[in-house]
Amino acid sequence: MNERDKDMQCRIDIQKVVPAAFQAMLSLETYVQRMWNAEPLLLGLVKMRASQINGCAYCIDMHSKDARAHGETEQRLYALNAWKETPFFSDRERAALL
Repeated sequence: MNERDKDMQCRIDIQKVVPAAFQAMLSLETYVQRMWNAEPLLLGLVKMRASQINGCAYCIDMHSKDARAHGETEQRLYALNAWKETPFFSDRERAALL
């Protein structure tokens, strides 16, 4: 773990503070993956965008690393905050990001 990662901390450990809420989020994640059958890149974009909206640096860092591991490009990750104004996202991705 490098120095920057040591400084980046989750704002709240929801698993410890509200275990029922954490379990509900995990259940939702499982449901979405099973029923929506979305590819990892699309789910990664949605998760990262939600983290941007929530203003959670820890989650943005985590989801951007996951997205890169699934083959997401730097250009699209950098432009995600302004996705409505860029040509980098498909109609399906745009619908998911709404």
